[in-house]
Amino acid sequence: MQNTASIPNSKNASPPKNSNVNQPSPQWFKYSFLIVVIVSCAYIGLQLVSDLSTVPPLSTFSFFMLGLALLIALGFEFVNGFHDTANAVATVIYTNAMPAPIAVMWSGFFNFLGVLSASGAVAYGIIALLPVELILHVNSSAGFAMVFALLIAAIIWNLSTWLLGLPASSSHTMIGSILGVGLMNQILHSGFSSGLSGIDVEQVIKVIKALLVSPLVGFGLAAVAFLLLKLTLKNKKTELFDAPKSDKPPSFVTRLLLICTCTGVSFAHGSNDGQKGMGLIMLILIGIVPLAYSLNKTMDSSEVQAFAALSEKSAHILVSNPDQMDAATARNTLTQYIQTKHITPETTTAVAALSNHLGKLVADYKTMGDIPENTTINLRNDMYLSSTTLKAMQKNNQLTQLNAADTATITQYRKDLDQATQYIPTWVKVAVALALGLGTMVGWKRIVVTVGERIGKTHLTYSQGMSAEFVAMGTIIAADKFGLPVSTTHVLNSAVAGTMTANKSGLQWSTIKSIILAWVLTLPCAMILSATLYWLFSKFI
Repeated sequence: MQNTASIPNSKNASPPKNSNVNQPSPQWFKYSFLIVVIVSCAYIGLQLVSDLSTVPPLSTFSFFMLGLALLIALGFEFVNGFHDTANAVATVIYTNAMPAPIAVMWSGFFNFLGVLSASGAVAYGIIALLPVELILHVNSSAGFAMVFALLIAAIIWNLSTWLLGLPASSSHTMIGSILGVGLMNQILHSGFSSGLSGIDVEQVIKVIKALLVSPLVGFGLAAVAFLLLKLTLKNKKTELFDAPKSDKPPSFVTRLLLICTCTGVSFAHGSNDGQKGMGLIMLILIGIVPLAYSLNKTMDSSEVQAFAALSEKSAHILVSNPDQMDAATARNTLTQYIQTKHITPETTTAVAALSNHLGKLVADYKTMGDIPENTTINLRNDMYLSSTTLKAMQKNNQLTQLNAADTATITQYRKDLDQATQYIPTWVKVAVALALGLGTMVGWKRIVVTVGERIGKTHLTYSQGMSAEFVAMGTIIAADKFGLPVSTTHVLNSAVAGTMTANKSGLQWSTIKSIILAWVLTLPCAMILSATLYWLFSKFI
């Protein structure tokens, strides 16, 4: 297939090439690169060994599966660095604000910091898209098939679009892969007659809306920001609205502004996109080493006892007699509710029964680390079912019978459930940050050239670079706050296009069409790839 993005339409003018993008890396860069890799790998290895030393020894097969799964998950984040993180450095490189090798290393470092500061909301928002039965049985062959299929499918599509120089979205790709696995899982177990019950349609629509709206927001806000900047400074002599002259860097103030916005986008990207890999790595760890990673071992004895008391209190708020339903029936009832969102008289009784069961069970232990292995995975599943059910019931206004005080208690209980299960060890964050940063440093050039040379017909000006980066940074930070995965690629590309349109610079429609085509094809292609791989892995694992 011909790389349409790399061949501008002959009828369109194109901006001049920028020699900054081809600057060789200084010698010290390679040594710094190597030191960061060695130190990070040593830390990750020591922490992993420490965690595994507290549980019974893994079998050779389990250890092999753990290593393979982690390698593939980090491979996805490495390729993600090719695509999404490279967008953050395009503006500072093409405005000569920073030498290309320094810009890439700078962006990689702040992506690293962004990942470390991530809340985890996006990570578990991604997990919520997966079929509930596969999440509950992630330690089964179907669970492993799911994780391998969606990760390998995402890597294949990301590498394919990267080779063509197309800034396709890693977020978009991951969502497509998850949908493909969910639909194939439903087909394998229930055929085509059960519709879309294999996936959380409501959550999927929420995420797709974020992916669809964020580029439009990026385009519009970047255009407005550029025009406001132009209107404010129209009577002042400034270089902001000029294109770079040869390889000369801008003035100190302009340079500082460009570097600050690049830094913000890099940090925001790490805090949002890095979480996709975190969530999947946690699924892998929970499936293979449940005793070490299923529950938050950092909760102390007072927190555990407070959780136990709140569980029983919440159960009695929901129904007067939570013991009227056994735990097994409650699990089945809640699983069906999560799949369909169709509430029945038994749903409230079921969540109360499971909450009461959790309270009594946890009360017998001083800390989460004291809970035995054969109890841990079931306890986590019960917590996940209870939290997901209560969240859906509150969102759908299905607990309107509660007064304000009781509603506050249920909300706090749900937060405590999430605290017990939705945690991410620091070494996982470091591993993802390292993979994301390395991917940026290794494969940045193809996407940077597309953003810098093939979107607009004229060279990117300083003000266009600042406006695009500022809007992208704000959009990503806002999405992270609400736990929504957005595409850094689409937001920044559309923001650059917005500034070009506002400046009447013109767009290279051959590139724009290729980017739109990649956007349209990503979802179905990722779905087909992951569905096919899941079917194959389900047959042979």
